[in-house]
Amino acid sequence: MLEKLARIADRYEEANALLSSPEVIGDSKRFQAISKEQAQMSSIVELYHVLAQKQQELDDNLEIAGDPNEDPEMREMAKSEIHDLKDEITGLYSKAQLMLLPKNPDDGKNTILEIRAGTGGDEAALFVADLYKMYMKFAELNRWKCEVMDSNSTGIGGFKEICVSIEGKNVYSKLKFEAGTHRVQRVPATETQGRVHTSACTVAVLAEADDIEVEVNQGDLRVDTFRSSGAGGQHVNTTDSAIRITHIPTGIVVACQEERSQIKNRATAMKYLKAKLYEVQMNAAASEEAKLRKSMVGSGDRSERIRTYNYPQGRITDHRIGLTLYKLDDMMNTGNIGEIVDALIANHQADLLKAHSLA
Repeated sequence: MLEKLARIADRYEEANALLSSPEVIGDSKRFQAISKEQAQMSSIVELYHVLAQKQQELDDNLEIAGDPNEDPEMREMAKSEIHDLKDEITGLYSKAQLMLLPKNPDDGKNTILEIRAGTGGDEAALFVADLYKMYMKFAELNRWKCEVMDSNSTGIGGFKEICVSIEGKNVYSKLKFEAGTHRVQRVPATETQGRVHTSACTVAVLAEADDIEVEVNQGDLRVDTFRSSGAGGQHVNTTDSAIRITHIPTGIVVACQEERSQIKNRATAMKYLKAKLYEVQMNAAASEEAKLRKSMVGSGDRSERIRTYNYPQGRITDHRIGLTLYKLDDMMNTGNIGEIVDALIANHQADLLKAHSLA
């Protein structure tokens, strides 16, 4: 592994030299690509230098401890340091192993989050609103920027669906495992008998596509304007500012009605469409990835779920990793779902390490 890390360090130095080259500086796309590559390697190179230093210290101590001509006191001192150095190096190798795992190229991208009501009628729509608030608070904790792209409210505080653009550091990497069916068990406000109802919502997480990744032929688009029915106030509803774009070859339809400006709504809708088309491209590129992403949303039926929110017990359970926490109110009210997010990422890394070791 040390040799592999050394090769990465060599490439890092090569990239550093290229970024000073007039030829690269004059080519903005190439400069951006190399800068991105260098940034991704920086933490690995830093760890490599620490690991190489510790390995050298261990080799020096082993040599001193095994030299009969060395001062006895120095030999004992070297022996006492060997154990600690071995433990430290083992930890650094484990960290390096994680860093060298194949990276999802989408992990650093901005994200479009879709939340839709499934089984459960008004109660499911109310839970869409609850999940939306939870994710917005989680975004705030991570200092991400959020913007509602489209929504369909029920008029009683819920949403049939809501779509949000989220921008910031490592958004997709932290949210991608939120995709799937979320089940809620609680007594609805309209329930007079005090019975617990089960409802479901679906969450989809789309990586925002770059222009270079998705080319859209304008001739393949049908663009319709309509009067907004959103919650943007009186002025929103006085003009046909809302935009609906249909991508004719795939049948994908996106809409945006949150802005007063038709131009802004069109730009936002195009961003949304490109994310959807990028998702289609990724699905077509790899069958296993297609299966994973197809299972992202499911049908919205109660039986298909990745997570259950049980209000009477104050319990939140992620069924994929068997994690149960009795922190439901805190997580919903503060958006502090980091414990679940981190556990899902760690589980994914463990699966990758296992697959990597068998390959």
